[in-house]
Amino acid sequence: MTIRFDNDQAEALEAVARVDGVPISETIRWAIAEHIEERRRDQEFQKRLRASLERNREILEKLAR
Repeated sequence: MTIRFDNDQAEALEAVARVDGVPISETIRWAIAEHIEERRRDQEFQKRLRASLERNREILEKLAR
């Protein structure tokens, strides 16, 4: 997986990681984990997720026929 940042984001990320005393990759993993947890708690996201699951289930069932 490749992630591209603009210069300002890259500099800010490096600064945060340096101050926290952790590798940049750890800072990125933490941010991703936090984002996922926020989505899990977001009721609107959960509603869209369930709708997406249902649509995909229907498509897969059609393919299996």
